[in-house]
Amino acid sequence: MAGVPPASIIRLATDTAASTGEHVCEIDVAGFNCARKIAFVKPWNWQSENLPSVIHSIRTAIAATISLAVARLFGLPEAYWAAIATLVVMQSTLQATLLISLERIGATALGAIAGAVLANYFAGNLLIFAVAVFGLGILCAAFRLGKSAYRYAGITFAIIVLIPRVNPAWTIALHRFFEVSVGIVVALTFAALWPEHQPESGNQNAE
Repeated sequence: MAGVPPASIIRLATDTAASTGEHVCEIDVAGFNCARKIAFVKPWNWQSENLPSVIHSIRTAIAATISLAVARLFGLPEAYWAAIATLVVMQSTLQATLLISLERIGATALGAIAGAVLANYFAGNLLIFAVAVFGLGILCAAFRLGKSAYRYAGITFAIIVLIPRVNPAWTIALHRFFEVSVGIVVALTFAALWPEHQPESGNQNAE
């Protein structure tokens, strides 16, 4: 290329996309009669008000630990699902937690029922599994349950039908429902008794 010096010239520039706020790093490489432009997009885009604070971390740790302890107290065989549910559900405001939690409890029950039925009569059938996951999505839409609730229904269903166990499917389904419900109830209780300050400029993602 005419006018390009033989030695490579590397230019590193940092720009901010006006529409998305993502940081873009561009490198121009010129030399040996060729020029290339390589763009690197920052793989994350964080806001300071959405970062977990010390208080939020303390609340989450205590709530998850209590969920695990309560599930063990009731003798639930896989008590860790209660802690996982709490970690997923924990929000900084009671209103956000309550609305989503009610959906997730209903969706968990839906997935548990579907899993118990199919595990008894259609175990190992891939086509039936695919149809059931699709059907759960349709049912969640019919009951006005959001995508987050659909995830809970699908996960509960998959756990029941895909993991081999000795106990009957209905027993496993009840265990999953109670374990997840314990975690959700503990998260709701913490949101009510120990609310976290919600920054005015922060946009919390309820899912």
